[in-house]
Amino acid sequence: MPDIQAESGTTNRTGTKPPNPCHPVAAGLTERFDFAKHCRYLTRDLQGAILDLGTGNGAMIPDLRTAVQDGPPHELHGIEPDSNGLRQAKRTASKHDLDMNLQLGRAESLPYADDTFDVVLACAVFCTLQNPSRALEEVHRVVKTDGEFRFLEHVRSDGLRGYIQDLITPLWKRIDNGCHLDRRTDDWIAAGPFTLDEIETLSFSVSPVRPFVRGTATPVGYTETDHRVENKESASSSLANSSGDDRSLEVY
Repeated sequence: MPDIQAESGTTNRTGTKPPNPCHPVAAGLTERFDFAKHCRYLTRDLQGAILDLGTGNGAMIPDLRTAVQDGPPHELHGIEPDSNGLRQAKRTASKHDLDMNLQLGRAESLPYADDTFDVVLACAVFCTLQNPSRALEEVHRVVKTDGEFRFLEHVRSDGLRGYIQDLITPLWKRIDNGCHLDRRTDDWIAAGPFTLDEIETLSFSVSPVRPFVRGTATPVGYTETDHRVENKESASSSLANSSGDDRSLEVY
């Protein structure tokens, strides 16, 4: 699997302030940062059928409303595994007069047909999933071949900070809604079944929830290249080992 440097000065990544993540403890740590601009990044220039993966309490609904109100007709969907969060998201959608099909479900088993969506959005979702590899497979399945996957995720750091994240993740996930600090979601996306079109590192001074990456990716066929299949298998192995003794990646 390619070694993507999360905080290095690569040519296609630039540093900026971080977003306010979509889980409680991290949200409290980073509330002073500008989250709105990163939501606008995810919701810019939307067209067609859109899926908000892990809607939560509806944090992105105001930006979705702004993004679609002056454009062509859109078909908006959102899925959320927590019933309380889903109820709040529905209230938020109603408050903003947004026609959005919100339903209960998990990213690892999406209740949609193949090639349904033009754009799939994920905001601080993959850190808490029980099976991120399976979720990426599902995103690949439901997004159209000419569609786009847009993501904003915090990932494991390099060096000493990354080692510390590895050590404290077993405790952190218990106090912060199953959040794993040690996941390299950017590497997994890059390894397949997607091609990264753009990716940007968002650096900030609050640990241990740093850095973030945001970017866009397009789906590729599984048989497009042999090396992509090999990379995907390596990414799955890395994913399975990313949580220490938590081999099943279950959220406690």
